[in-house]
Order: sequence, then C-alpha cells, then structure tokens
Amino acid sequence: MGMELHQYHDVNRRGTVERLEYTTRDGDGKAIAKYANVYLPFGYEDGKDYSVLYLIHGGGGNPDAWLDCSMIKNALDVSFATERCRPFITVFPGFYRHDPVRNGRVDEEAERGHVLRFQEELRRDLIPAVDGCYATRAAREGRGIGGFSMGGVTTWFAFLENLDLFSVFLPLSGDCWQFGGLGGGKETEKTVRYLHDRAAEQGYGSGDFRIFAGTGSEDIACPNLTPQIERMKQETDLFQFSESLEEGNLHYTVMEGAPHTYEKVYQHVYHYAPVLFDRP
Repeated sequence: MGMELHQYHDVNRRGTVERLEYTTRDGDGKAIAKYANVYLPFGYEDGKDYSVLYLIHGGGGNPDAWLDCSMIKNALDVSFATERCRPFITVFPGFYRHDPVRNGRVDEEAERGHVLRFQEELRRDLIPAVDGCYATRAAREGRGIGGFSMGGVTTWFAFLENLDLFSVFLPLSGDCWQFGGLGGGKETEKTVRYLHDRAAEQGYGSGDFRIFAGTGSEDIACPNLTPQIERMKQETDLFQFSESLEEGNLHYTVMEGAPHTYEKVYQHVYHYAPVLFDRP
C-alpha cells in the first residue's frame, strides 16, 4: 500500500501549541513538576468534544522533540484545513521523570523501565490533566496513543497496560519490549502471544481497537518491528491485517528508503490521520 505523503505548504488556519503543566510522582512518592505540549486545532472550541492523540518522543527526547525535529504541526494544520479528517487534539508528553543522562551506549533495560513506569503516569496524572483542561471526548473511543522509537515501545506497553484507556495505537519504528529490548525481533513468538493473550483476557476483541504501525525500509527498527507484525497477522481472531485502511484492525506501512528520524517517521502520522478517529 502506498503512503500519502505530506509536503509543506502554508495554510491560513493554523493550530496553536500550549504548554500544559501537571504534577506526577517519582518512585519514592515525591511530587515532580512536568509539562506536555498540547496542539489545539484551528477553531478549537471549549464546547466541543475532541478526540486526542498522545504522541510520544523517542529515546533521549522530550515533549518538544516532535515539534522541533519534524513538520508534524504543519502536517496537522494541512490535514484539518483541507478537511482530510476531523480536527483532533495532539498531546506531546515526555516519558522521563528527569532529563536522561547518557554516556555512550543506550541502556535498553533502563529505557524499558522509563516507558513502563510512564504507563501509570498516563493513567493517574497526564490523562486526567488533559481531560480536565480541554474539551475532550474523555473515553477510550476518542483516545489514541503513538510514538517514535522508544515512543513506539511506549505505545505497545500502553496496549498491554492501558487498553481500557485507548482504542487507537500508532507504534512507529518501535517494537514491543515486554520480554526485553528489541523483543519484537528477538522474542517474536512470546511477544505476540503475550499481546494476544493480554487483550483477550481483558475481554477485548478485534472490533475494540485499531493498530496503525509504520517504519522505514532503512530504519534500524525495521528488522525487529517487521517480524512482530508478520507474526501478529497470523493471530486472525484478534489481529485482522488489511492493506485497506477502512478494513481490519492491523495496518503496517514501510516507507521506502526512510531512516530512523522524526523528519521521516512523521509522514506515517500524516498518512494515517484520516482514519485514526472520525472522518469528516
């Protein structure tokens, strides 16, 4: 399936970005001040109810990363101004409790711990803060979560830990790390069985969620995400793959020649935007 790619062009109806400050807690229960960037579409009105996409940064990033490193804002502006889809709110949070300190090689287990702990913060602190400040649908049917790289890993953990909060999942260039770093490729069978069984045990069926995954053919995540998706296709009782975005609940796009960068991966958000939530 070919991708619909975004090309920058200015539009008069531009959304705005606000900074939402909220409080969470560290492992010792100490209060921590954090923030998320919130994109509000042009014409946002408090009296309406908007779907919300939570879009997570990659490893070493922060809530500014998507906005600083890609044309995601213009892609959203164009999508809404041209009526490709109904306007929705996009929230850009950070999964670290403190700024990460890196000295050379990335510690996969430490990164895994950050995104797993973030699942509680989503439920307890961030989503209530967003729903309390903005005109959201405040239901899983109007909520999606996605992310790039470790943000993609975060998305798979949200499927496992917070499926009652989200119905749309957009894992980009990141596989599921339930059984350790790069688990989608190294522990493919165990990973997919766990994804399947975890959803089924909670009573969710194929009509209760949709997964829109993507990466690039030259992306370092491709060798681990692709086998996971291919194995998921075999679990047809729960994961129903389709090339058509209007059918099935599992979709996968690989952008030819694209490396592991925000400036490429944001194109998947643009491509999938018309089918994430309600169409115009």
